[in-house]
Parts: sequence; structure tokens; C-alpha cells
Amino acid sequence: MTDPTPTAPVLARAEADSPARRVPVNCEGLAIVLDGGGARAAYQVGLLRALARHYPDLNIPIVTGVSAGAINAVFLANHSGTLAEAVDDLTRLWLELKVDDVYRVDSPSLLSNIAHWSTRLIGGGRRVKPPERGLLDTTPLQSTLSRVLNVGENGEITNISRNIESGRLDALAIIASSYTTGRSVAWVQGRRNLHDWERPFRHSKKATITLNHVMASSALPILFPAWRLDGAWYGDGGIRLTAPLSPAIHLGANRILAISTRFGRKQEEDGGEVQVRDYPPPAQIAGQLLSAIFIDDHDRDALALSRINWLVRELPPERRHGLRVVDLVLIRPSVNIGRLAGDYEPRLPGLFRYLTRGLGSHETSTPDMLSLLMFDPGYLRRLIEIGEADAELRAADIAELLLGPTASVP
Repeated sequence: MTDPTPTAPVLARAEADSPARRVPVNCEGLAIVLDGGGARAAYQVGLLRALARHYPDLNIPIVTGVSAGAINAVFLANHSGTLAEAVDDLTRLWLELKVDDVYRVDSPSLLSNIAHWSTRLIGGGRRVKPPERGLLDTTPLQSTLSRVLNVGENGEITNISRNIESGRLDALAIIASSYTTGRSVAWVQGRRNLHDWERPFRHSKKATITLNHVMASSALPILFPAWRLDGAWYGDGGIRLTAPLSPAIHLGANRILAISTRFGRKQEEDGGEVQVRDYPPPAQIAGQLLSAIFIDDHDRDALALSRINWLVRELPPERRHGLRVVDLVLIRPSVNIGRLAGDYEPRLPGLFRYLTRGLGSHETSTPDMLSLLMFDPGYLRRLIEIGEADAELRAADIAELLLGPTASVP
């Protein structure tokens, strides 16, 4: 098979010289919000690379992440170096990832999981031992993260607290979904004066962030096993997260850089694009469902925030009742990275590829479900390149967010 990755220049180091290196940035109230999407989160790394190239010493005091975005969020919050150094290390991690660094794809593991789930399906609810906890075994991801993060006793990611104590980090929020209560929980580690919040179907809990929190937040439902936290089972944080910007706002953000992994189709394309010509296969339906659950809410939340900002600006300060204007730059892929995943499908391990094709992953032009699981080095590198290019296209918006409305593009 020929490499579907177009010839591209070698990824430059994030700390490449830039005039913006000399531009002072007021970091107060600045937050970055990283959403989910499995392997799609490599796109976030590309955007971070462009950000670090222009602002290598930028400090981001508020960091929130959900699902695969939680991995990137924790990596940034835990790193002891500059933004450029952190992003270089994060890039290295993503470029070296392979499928078997995230979940097991060896034949014995896959066949054993299939047997467990088949027995449960045809067994009328009879107890299966050992009980199945996901279609895929994510023990490799746990090992990978244990290796790259500074994990201490009880799974604590120790540099987070050090960065908080030094004043480099105000707060980190990792979002997971409780399978017990059906609520979205933002696990928050930060400065002592932070206040908890309670909203319908979502609330916060102060915690010392551990590897288990990251594994729970990134546990794609059904596909990846849930994790136990405080006596309850938790899975992917995107399941009930209808307001992905809210944790950052509750933590004091007045400027947010949000990175979505959802391709921003134009309205005219939505009506004319044919993704599958016959009856939609399970992979097509599952992809639409997962996108709706995990990566569509940024649009709704961004629209709600823009309306609130408009209303707040119309009110005199004494009538705002604690509401404030929160500036937002939301960046999304300019390329359909779900469709792009199909180009790399032949690279998947044989049995795993056979099983995904059984679900119809090759029958749709946009295999969104497959894109969540496509931890192929070529695909990940391509997403990083797309993220860098998209960040450069939005450089003026990012500069205005960081430096003010009179800022010039670096």
C-alpha cells in the first residue's frame, strides 16, 4: 500500500524563533479547553505546536479536558517546562503512538472479549466470569500514560500540585461521566479558594488528579472499560457534558481558547454530501452517535456564550449579577478528519481491521467511529499538520485573544 500521507515538511520544533517571543502576554483569566475524540485529539497537538511557536513562554493558568483531551490537558498541567518544551514532549508522545500502545489488538485478547460479549448476549443475562468491561482492553494506554507522566503513590500525577503551588497553574479540571448517577463530574485540582458548583446533570468535585481520573475520562462507552472513582464507575466525560466551556468559566476564565475535533461542515455541504449509499451500516450509525455525544456540544455552548456576552455588554455593571464577558476563540478542523481516517484503515492490525469491516467501516465515506480508534502514526502526523495549519489561519484571532483587540499577527 502506498502511504496516504502527502509529502510534508518535517515538523519543526515548537520553540522555533518568532517575533512574538518578545511580546508580553497577560495570562490572567486565560483558559484552554480540550474536547474529546480519541485519536482525533492529535489535531489539538498541532494547534498547540503553532501556539507554542508564536508564544513559547505562554502560561495557561486554567486547563480543562475531556476524554482524549483530558490526556493532553493533564500533560500540559503536569509539565514543568515552558509551553514550547511541553508541546515538544507532547508531540513526541503522539508521533510515537501506535494502536497497541492504546488498546490490545492481539488475537487472543480480541477473541476473548468477543467470546465474553457473545456469551452475555446469548446467555440471557447469566453471569460471565471474568466479567467483560469493554470491547477493548486499554491496559496498554494505562502503561503508556504511567510511563510519560510523573505518577507517584496512589496514581497521583505529582507535578500538577507543584505547578499549582508555584503559581504557574491555577486549576485543572478533568471531566468524567458517572454511570451510577448519569451526571457529568468535573474533577478539579487547583488553588485553595476554588468553589464547587452544582448545575442540572453536572457538578464539580475537588480532587487530587490521578491516572485513574484520566483513564475514566477517556473511557469510550462500550469500547473502553469504565474506571472506579470514589466507589462509583465512571466513563467518558463527553456523555453528559452539554456545556463543555462551563468548567473553565466556573474556574474564573475570561478568555478561552477551545479546540474542537469536529469538522466544521458548511451548511450547503450538509444537504448534499452522501456518506453512504445503501442502508447505513452499524459503523455509520455509531459514528454519528459518538459525534453527537462527544464533539458536537461546543457549537451549542459557543452560541449560548455569544448570546450571554451580548446581553452582558448591554447591561451596566451593577445589573450584571456576577455575569461577565468571556471572550472565546473556537478552532475546529478545516479538513474532514473522519473521512481522512478511511485512507489509513488498511494499516490497522489484521483481525481488528476484519472486525471493524464487519461493522461496515469500509462502507461509509466518513468512518467517524474508526477515526476515534485510528492510532496510526501516519494518521496522527497528518492531524498534527492540519492542526498547525488551522492555527496559522486563525493567528489573528488567537493574537487578539491573548494580546488584546489591537494586537497584530505575529
